[in-house]
Amino acid sequence: MPSGWHRFTLHPSLFSFHSSLSTLHFSLFTFFLLPSPFGEGLGVRPGLGVRLFLHFMSFELFIARRIYGDKTEGQRFSRPAVRIAMAGIAIGLIVMIISVAVVMGFKREVSGKVIGFGAHAQILSLTQDQNYVIYPVVTNDSLKDVVKHTHGVKHLQEFATIAGMLKTDDDFRGVQIKGIGEDYDTRFLERYLTEGTIPSFSSKQSSNNILISKRIANELQLKNEDKVFAYFFVNGNIRARRFIVKGIYETHLAEYDKAMCFTDIRTVRKLNGWEQDESSGLEITVQNFDLVDAVVSRLVERVNHTPDRVGAMRGAFSIRDIAPHIFAWLEVLDMNVMMILILMMAIGGFTVVSGLLIVMLERISMIGTLKALGATNMQVRRVFQHFAVMLVGKAIIIGDIVALAICFLQKHFNFIKLDADTYYIDSVPIELHWLPILLINLAVLLISSIVIFASSFLVSIKGPATTIRWE
Repeated sequence: MPSGWHRFTLHPSLFSFHSSLSTLHFSLFTFFLLPSPFGEGLGVRPGLGVRLFLHFMSFELFIARRIYGDKTEGQRFSRPAVRIAMAGIAIGLIVMIISVAVVMGFKREVSGKVIGFGAHAQILSLTQDQNYVIYPVVTNDSLKDVVKHTHGVKHLQEFATIAGMLKTDDDFRGVQIKGIGEDYDTRFLERYLTEGTIPSFSSKQSSNNILISKRIANELQLKNEDKVFAYFFVNGNIRARRFIVKGIYETHLAEYDKAMCFTDIRTVRKLNGWEQDESSGLEITVQNFDLVDAVVSRLVERVNHTPDRVGAMRGAFSIRDIAPHIFAWLEVLDMNVMMILILMMAIGGFTVVSGLLIVMLERISMIGTLKALGATNMQVRRVFQHFAVMLVGKAIIIGDIVALAICFLQKHFNFIKLDADTYYIDSVPIELHWLPILLINLAVLLISSIVIFASSFLVSIKGPATTIRWE
């Protein structure tokens, strides 16, 4: 035997806990104690092959992989616990991603419908007479130029409204008729058109064409191309007008569908007795809705303190000010999502802790053996940290795939339906953005890492002798 080499006899009890780990423990033992053949027996030094192995792969990661991939029948207790932990993390991630996607889609759909009826902002009259009748706004070229040249404004359009009643031979319905002209953006109405066409609305002539909602059409039993009489009470007089139904729309936004009709702005101005440049207000579309409040502030500085030729004061308002109850309701959804995220992350953290503790208890003899072979508490902790990271990583991948698949199917096939009268939409909406999904994944990883790091300190409680004898 060459000088510097020694013979070692290993006690079989050190390697009795698992056959797959026996070879590893022997390798670790020889690595720590076998002297180098080039060192003349003066020190304990690993061979070249072992040093290269440890350069590319730590023994902690190697053991963690063996534990993670261990599928022997002897480990009947920890495998279900590991599967439950993975399922808890995956299900929590699925719920979080779907919740965020649904709420974002819901807010987009509902706010988009409200904006479709009233744009991002409006300039309205602040003056009324002794009979509480609101004065019209003089929407002449000078006011339009001021609004157009305000930073952030993209488009503006005139509108005029009048309250009235639609009557058939058998029934009647109170409505609000909104007059619009050729400058009106009708893409929103085209999107929700269910029957007929969008009339060519004009500010120069009256066509007596009207666009009504499906809800009104069903209540009055009207169809496309039917004729219907409308009655208006203006300045103490009753005025009648016969309209032709040219189109029927349905947005499922009950507050608007039950009353809103559209016709030429010229018709409404004549019914109100207004001049050609008088309107109920201006609707304004901004370039970025997130900055609508800043745009409204600029409009307030330019138009709020200047009366028009009839003495009416004007005011600029965002759609959030005009329909505050709907936007306040949408903001409540953010709080609901936050509670769901917190709850799911707490459940995920609990499942990680419980699964990791069960694996530690089942492998406690292995922990003692590793310590007896010279492994430090830090190295043993890293074994279980690597194992838990593998578990969490796989669960996150599964959760992402399942959540994105469900969102994709719902977005394109709408197989989950809703009561439109209650939720304003007929199917669950989905809005996917990569940033929220990435942030959710990072949050799960961060919280799991903290929980794993804290739980791994339990391996330091007992000494080697106690843990090796653990049954």
